[in-house]
Amino acid sequence: MIAAAFYKFVSLPDYTALKPSLLAFCEQRGVKGTILLAAEGINGTIAGEAASVREVLAYLRSDPRLADLEHKESGATRKPFYRMKVRLKREIVTMGVPTVDPTKLVGTYVKPEDWNTLITDPDVLVVDVRNDYEVALGTFEGAINPKTRSFSEFPAWIREQAALRDKPRVAMFCTGGIRCEKSTAFLRAEGFDQVFHLQGGILKYLEVVPERDSRWQGECFVFDERVAIGHGLKAGEHELCRSCRQPISAADKLSERFEEGVSCPGCYDSITPTKRAGLRERQRQVELAKRRGAEHIGAKLVVESGEESE
Repeated sequence: MIAAAFYKFVSLPDYTALKPSLLAFCEQRGVKGTILLAAEGINGTIAGEAASVREVLAYLRSDPRLADLEHKESGATRKPFYRMKVRLKREIVTMGVPTVDPTKLVGTYVKPEDWNTLITDPDVLVVDVRNDYEVALGTFEGAINPKTRSFSEFPAWIREQAALRDKPRVAMFCTGGIRCEKSTAFLRAEGFDQVFHLQGGILKYLEVVPERDSRWQGECFVFDERVAIGHGLKAGEHELCRSCRQPISAADKLSERFEEGVSCPGCYDSITPTKRAGLRERQRQVELAKRRGAEHIGAKLVVESGEESE
C-alpha cells in the first residue's frame, strides 16, 4: 500500500463538473483519501494498492491542465484513510485573501539539497507557516513559529511583524509545499522581494536529505492516520486523540487526564460531562467491535488531505 500527496495551482473553471467522474474512478479502484477541487486548482492525498493509486494519478494527468502534476509518494503499513471524498472548495488551501494568485507571483523555489545552506545564513529569517500543533511535533532549527491555529490567521500575523522588514531575505516552509506557494505569493504582494520556499515541503526534505545532514528536529505531522512521519518518511511515534484530533505522545498517554477515546491533556478541560458520556459510549462500541474482530469506522479519524487542515 502507498500514499500519494499532490497539489497544483491551475485554473479549473469547470472544477464542479470534474467531481463525479473523479470520485467514481477512485472508488472503482478501492482508493481512499480526500481530493479538494477549486477554481484555483487541486489538492489531495490518496492511498491504496500501488497500481490503483498510480492509475488515479494517470487519470488526473490525462487532463492537459494537470499533465505536469507532481506527487510525493510514501509507503503505508496501515490504512491512512477509511473512505474516499472529493470535495468542492473555494480554495484548495484556505488563506482567505482572494487577490493572492500563486500562478502569477510566487517566491523562489529552493531544492531540499540546498535548503540547509539557505537557512543557516544569518541574513535569512526562517518562518514555519504551519499551525502551532504541527510545529510542536517538529520544525527546523531556529525557525520562527507564528503560533497560528489556522492558515487563515497567517496574513494578519505577517502584517504585524515589523521585524520581517528588517531582514533582506525570508525563507518559508510547510508540510508539502502548498501553503508556501500562497505564503510567498502573499509576501510578494506585500512588497517583499527576496522570498524563498522549500520545494516539495518538509516531506520532500525528509525523503531526500540524509538524517546525518538534516537540520530537521522531531517529527512532521501529516493529515491522515499515520499522524506523523520522520526521516525517510517512516511512520513516527505519535498517535491521535480521538476527541480533539490532536497528536499525542507516549508521555501524554501516561497523564491522568488521558482516557482512551475520550480525552487527552490538551482537551480534558474543554469536554463537557454530556460530551464525555458520549465519547465513553463511542469508545465502548469501539472495544466491542474489536472483540468481534470488526472495524468500527466511526472511531477512525478521517482528516482532510493535503494541507487543508493546516
